[in-house]
Amino acid sequence: MNRGIGFYARQLTSLGLFLFLTAAPALAQENQPSQADSSMGWIFRWINFAIVVALIAYGFCKARPAFRRHTEEISQKIAEGTRAREAAEQQRREAQAKLAGIDAEVATLREDAKRGAGAEAERIRALAKSEAEMIERAAQAEIVAAERAARLELKAAAARVAVERAEGLLRDEMTPSTESALFQTFVAELERSAN
Repeated sequence: MNRGIGFYARQLTSLGLFLFLTAAPALAQENQPSQADSSMGWIFRWINFAIVVALIAYGFCKARPAFRRHTEEISQKIAEGTRAREAAEQQRREAQAKLAGIDAEVATLREDAKRGAGAEAERIRALAKSEAEMIERAAQAEIVAAERAARLELKAAAARVAVERAEGLLRDEMTPSTESALFQTFVAELERSAN
């Protein structure tokens, strides 16, 4: 396209230069008495006019292929633009069709998400229930173990208290004569068991 503009610029420059050179003699004779009114002046005017018209016609004839090429380029670009517009329209229609279906797709996704969330909540509830049951069983086992340990400790404490009381009672009741009688009984029993 730039080549066409340069071509036209050269053609117009050439035409302007030619017109200036053709009009130069007339401009040079401006201060002289006018011969333009004479018959020879009229003939030169008509010849000059014919030359100018011929040059303009020649310039247009020479420029005609360039105009034709330019017109063809414009026609091709219009056709390309039309094809591009049709393709864009097709894409727009496809996008609108997709957008029309997006509400249904979003609703489906929401339903799937609700079902998934419900299933997940149910799974978590079941897991929490089983965990609570495990914790309860563990707590029961700990209670039983603590109860057993407390009973053993209570028995040990009762035995200790009983032994301490028995020691206290024995100390109170144990006199030197009782000790001697016990010792003699022990020795007698040892002799009998030895035989």
